[in-house]
Amino acid sequence: MLLEERLNEILCILEQKRTVTVQELTEILNASESTIRRDLTVLHRKGLLVKVHGGATVIGINYSTKDDDVATRQDLNRDEKIHIARYAAELVQANDFVYIDAGTTTELLIDFLTEKKAIFVTNGINHAKKLVQRGFTCYLLGGELKLSTEAVIGSEAIFNLQKYNFTKGFWGTNGVSLQRGFSTPDINEAMTKKESMKQTKEHYILCDSSKFNQISPVSFALFTEATIITTNVQDEQYKKLKNVKEV
Repeated sequence: MLLEERLNEILCILEQKRTVTVQELTEILNASESTIRRDLTVLHRKGLLVKVHGGATVIGINYSTKDDDVATRQDLNRDEKIHIARYAAELVQANDFVYIDAGTTTELLIDFLTEKKAIFVTNGINHAKKLVQRGFTCYLLGGELKLSTEAVIGSEAIFNLQKYNFTKGFWGTNGVSLQRGFSTPDINEAMTKKESMKQTKEHYILCDSSKFNQISPVSFALFTEATIITTNVQDEQYKKLKNVKEV
């Protein structure tokens, strides 16, 4: 089978199955593993599929309409989150006035902070506790407590945010999309994120690679409104963008 025929066949198989392994393709196409891996690399670089360990998946937008609780999310992609958090912590400098959004990756950021001359504001209950325990000056927003994300949100939190002017801010997100920007399932949480970003000079979204091409019901910022700190982005269309920082 010629190269172009094989590449087209791989895309047809993937369209039907949505995800496929190297082993499956070798059997279907009667080709060697090394040949199939090279083919997947070619298609990945062209942005026609996402090459993953042991195979490939389709490129597409996934919709997520619910928040998993903190306990569920803490161990997901933890190694990626640690790399992201460590890099983000290095951005905090003396005399910064920093906003830290609730979230599992933003919580890990606190473990790597060293600048005691910075001041922090957060809407994360555990975030505030960790900051104080580590000797940082911290202010906790008032408002409605959302149990599943352990975040303070709502109209009271938004009112509290309006008096602040942050130099830097770090946010989590459920979804990253070129078209729909950054999104989250809960409208009150989205509005709290949106207001805090409005009050901040430098915006940083901390998210692992699984959040790309995901959309949740409520967008809180445009894709171009923040620098994204992440790890290895699999979708080629994001790699070339100036506001995507792979660490």
